[in-house]
Amino acid sequence: MVSSGSNAWLQFNIRTLLAVASVLVIASMSQAIAAKKEKLLVATTFTVIADIAQNVAGEAADVVSITRPGAEIHNYQPTPRDLLRVRNADVVLWNGLGLERWFEKFISRVKNATDVVVSEGVVPIPIREGPYSAKPNPHAWMSPADVTIYVRNIERALADADPENADIYKTNSDNYIAEIEVVAKSISERLSVVPAEQRWLASTEGAFSYLARYFELKEIYLWPINADALGTPKQVKAMIDAVRDNNVPVVFSESTLSDKPARQVARDTGAAYGGVLYVDSLSEADGPVPTYLELLRVTTETILKGLTGG
Repeated sequence: MVSSGSNAWLQFNIRTLLAVASVLVIASMSQAIAAKKEKLLVATTFTVIADIAQNVAGEAADVVSITRPGAEIHNYQPTPRDLLRVRNADVVLWNGLGLERWFEKFISRVKNATDVVVSEGVVPIPIREGPYSAKPNPHAWMSPADVTIYVRNIERALADADPENADIYKTNSDNYIAEIEVVAKSISERLSVVPAEQRWLASTEGAFSYLARYFELKEIYLWPINADALGTPKQVKAMIDAVRDNNVPVVFSESTLSDKPARQVARDTGAAYGGVLYVDSLSEADGPVPTYLELLRVTTETILKGLTGG
């Protein structure tokens, strides 16, 4: 039979053990929360840069995009929820070159973040016409050569903000650039079989100038950059004339905009409609272009298929 004294002693020890266990659990949770808070938070203006940054960051930092998959990023209107997601960011990465016309107002509301232009060092291609004539074409990430500049700029930005993980960012950047180079080499080899007179890239927006420069394609488009006037009768007529004059075999549209103008050009010229090209935004994870490398592959494979009729 257990005495009342023994029972009291047992209850005391159980309470003591429970109290100690509670302290240990709370301490463990506090350490986990502190560790999570100490992890670098990187915000980006759109999904393409977010994916590139995540490849540089690996597990050492968290990366979020202000805009969502499929968003039209030129004239994006940030929401209070967007601000909430990134308000504690340590670093904010943006493309620059006039792409995010909404960004300067937005970044003024993000406290204590360092903002970095990831296109710094790219040799810009000027826009040839329209309201943004002579300003830089902002879509430099579409060139495998220029996107390596983005990668190195992101690496430096993360290392400056988080020196303890600088070696990780360097290794990740080296590996990622090697992946980009493999994809670029494969694309170049496949495009090299296309005859010079067929090497035309005809699309809705002039968003592929850097890709065209890298892969030695001639480019025509309906409008130079997404602006207020898209697919006007004047733009469509000029595109129809250019496609006819140069015997362009195929016309493409861009994923974040209507395909109707491109289809009209194809219909009125007898050129084929080649489908959708991706540039400004990734898809959801289960979509066709969930990563930058897939965006590059899918876009160039679509171009190749259209040019070869394959």
